[in-house]
Amino acid sequence: MLPEVPESVLVDLGRTGAGPETLALLVRDQDVRRLLVLRAVLEAAEAASPRLCSAGQKARLRQDWALLAEADRSAQRGGPSGSTPARARLLYPLTGAWGWRCLRDLSEGEDLSASGTEHADRLAHDLAHFSALAAAAAVRAGVPFSVRLTVFEGKLVLPSLGALQTARSGVTDVEVRHENERLILRQAAAPDLVVHPESDFGAWSGSHAWTSAYALPGLLPGTPPVPLDDLDPYRTVRDPRHRALSGPTTLDNAERKQWLQAWSSTSVALRSGGEQRVTEAMTLLRCLVPLASPPGSTGSGHGSCSATRREAFGALLSSVPSDPVTLAATLVHELHHAKLAALSDMVPLHRAPGDERYFAPWRPDPRPYDGLLQGAYSHLAIADYYQRRALAEGTAQRESAWAQHARYRVQVGAVLPALVASPDLTPRGRRFVDEMIAAYEHMAAHPAPRGHTARAQAYVNSARTLWRQRHAFARRPNE
Repeated sequence: MLPEVPESVLVDLGRTGAGPETLALLVRDQDVRRLLVLRAVLEAAEAASPRLCSAGQKARLRQDWALLAEADRSAQRGGPSGSTPARARLLYPLTGAWGWRCLRDLSEGEDLSASGTEHADRLAHDLAHFSALAAAAAVRAGVPFSVRLTVFEGKLVLPSLGALQTARSGVTDVEVRHENERLILRQAAAPDLVVHPESDFGAWSGSHAWTSAYALPGLLPGTPPVPLDDLDPYRTVRDPRHRALSGPTTLDNAERKQWLQAWSSTSVALRSGGEQRVTEAMTLLRCLVPLASPPGSTGSGHGSCSATRREAFGALLSSVPSDPVTLAATLVHELHHAKLAALSDMVPLHRAPGDERYFAPWRPDPRPYDGLLQGAYSHLAIADYYQRRALAEGTAQRESAWAQHARYRVQVGAVLPALVASPDLTPRGRRFVDEMIAAYEHMAAHPAPRGHTARAQAYVNSARTLWRQRHAFARRPNE
């Protein structure tokens, strides 16, 4: 999408760092890709057969795009031409997830027989969400409008504003009118509902049928709020890669307070592991998606889960954190998955076949080469984070930090030989892995206390033995 990736970016990212220019490069490239996906959705819908996308649906998509364009023009007339409400909606991480799902369904749908009504119904549901995106952007831009939105499954979500629980379940229509800085929602069998948008995020109403969108304060004073998005219908997806991931959840007041309590000190916890960790989070993180706590999890943070989604760059999915340090470590871990995925979109790092399987001490299942690289990279970043915390003067939990550092560094050391030995690395991928090794070796200048390292090594040895017993068919060089 953008010019060739400079060598300095590979060095910067390979060592789990990222200066402002490197981070800006990743973000710009991902933003361009998201806009291209949106354009591809609109073009694919326009070209789709009437069975898959009717003339009425195509006309509606054009109307929605016109409303988005008006919102963009209105915002530019009122101030600088940088980010506008329309662009913010289109570049929002979960809009990317929506776009990729629509694009897949439009592509696959043409190959289905004429009886594929279930597929067409799902696509109709998804395409209707574009109307809600356009309406929300117009509200944020202060553009008056009146539109009729089609609602499926009894809930209308207006991104960044909130959600209406409709009086009727199933498919129904809601008339949405925006005027005089308020929204009026009209539906059959229910009184009109008035909603008042708030300045940054959310909207309030006196009706129990309305749930406001919620955001956490900016990571640092004076920075934009971070959406804690428990409403967007595209916030999670069933993915075999995330079998252990719990489902999405809608937060109650107590759970929102728990998130807020952990979040309020996360910037301090991040900074204790390096100032660059705060910069990374402020640049890359655009929303948090709360997940239900997995079965068997405890209040101490054991059994929690988190993930990123490649099609939703900027979103981080996580169960409720137990404390700021746990949340900070989760941010470091998941944002490095996002960094590596974004870099891999820009430059191929390897050409390993997907059927290769390797031992990884952090997973019980055999991993493909790409998964091994992703896991090693994120674990390397966490090892760096905890070492910096352990070395920071005044760290109250120094021994715990050393134990965590030893655990992650030893795990990375167990898989680095397999990463380096692969003949499938591209020249730029080999440079990237060489920089990972340099970062790994640099940590040896400040080793963890011997007992922590010995316990970490014993754990890896046990995990390797068990892995060999369970997966003899997948024996690889890093066994």
